[in-house]
Amino acid sequence: MARYTVAVASATGYAGGEALRILAAHPDFEVTCVAGHSSVGQKLGRHMPHIPQLADLTVEDTTAEVLNGHDVIILALPHGASGALAAQLDPGAVVVDLGADHRLEERSAWDAFYGGEFFDHWTYGMPELITGKSADGEYTRQRDLLPGAKRIAGPGCNVTATTLAMQPAIAEGLVERRDLVADLVVGYSGAGKNLKRTNLLAAEAFGSAVPYGVGGTHRHIPEILQNFAHAAGLDAARAEEFTLGFTPILAPMARGILATVSAKMTDKALSMSDEEIHDVWAKAYAGQEFIVLLEPGTLPATANVVGSNAAHVQVVTDRHAGRLIAFAAIDNLNRGTAGQAVQSLNVALGLPEDKGLTKIGVAP
Repeated sequence: MARYTVAVASATGYAGGEALRILAAHPDFEVTCVAGHSSVGQKLGRHMPHIPQLADLTVEDTTAEVLNGHDVIILALPHGASGALAAQLDPGAVVVDLGADHRLEERSAWDAFYGGEFFDHWTYGMPELITGKSADGEYTRQRDLLPGAKRIAGPGCNVTATTLAMQPAIAEGLVERRDLVADLVVGYSGAGKNLKRTNLLAAEAFGSAVPYGVGGTHRHIPEILQNFAHAAGLDAARAEEFTLGFTPILAPMARGILATVSAKMTDKALSMSDEEIHDVWAKAYAGQEFIVLLEPGTLPATANVVGSNAAHVQVVTDRHAGRLIAFAAIDNLNRGTAGQAVQSLNVALGLPEDKGLTKIGVAP
């Protein structure tokens, strides 16, 4: 028997659907409610035929009355929608927001990139995020803040890949805080389940790559800088000490993100060998179940993480340019969204962190 009942809002979208796929196989959760908008009144199987055990659920309207009464509520709504709804939800339920409304700590960052009403910051759902160092020099983690949490903010998918790639360098002072650059190759599901010319029309997408959110406008930028500040042991108000050139590029694949993040090496890093730098990543991710540091010479590939909650990471140096280059490959819908949410739920509820999740990808 399942221990926790779960309601999922926007259940027929990509993020909500991935949450359902993972929850359907989790022994401690039972999906008892699916909510939507345009799909209200239809059977879930019409939209999610790959999850047959949930096919007979009927999509209900996305209201607090429908969602309340469940132990866990997952919101996979556009920004602005979940923040307004969350205030009406049962304070005793564990609510996970897969959207942006509760990620940012600073109102100024929200105003600059989103606008509209600013909602309270929730406990951030990235267990492996480095948040500084203890007195004995060991890393502190966001994981420590998750047990017992009733409100969890799921990180952005691009944020997850960029953060996991570069945070060891930030924590150890191996790169300069200015002039960080992140270029990401992103699968089309990362753009959402909307009928857009450059999104879902095969004639436009196949055989083509196109950048989006360019020129410092992408809304994931302040969240990445917030994470970099925490990795350096600083509060979010000091995120402005970091700068990031950020360019995501849609590529003709359904899932996946490959982040390439570079920065100018500090004197400390320049004095270290490549092996010593690789060891920094090994120490940072020792004991982190879902972070796979690849052997030197092996680079991450999105095909190796599809369907998993794993992040494959690597670091190299460009001595001629004096830059450190870190990579991370993730499945944007799993590790980048729904898998990470379930991982955080596990921690919040006192379950084994890896329960119902896998780091085994599907390849080829």
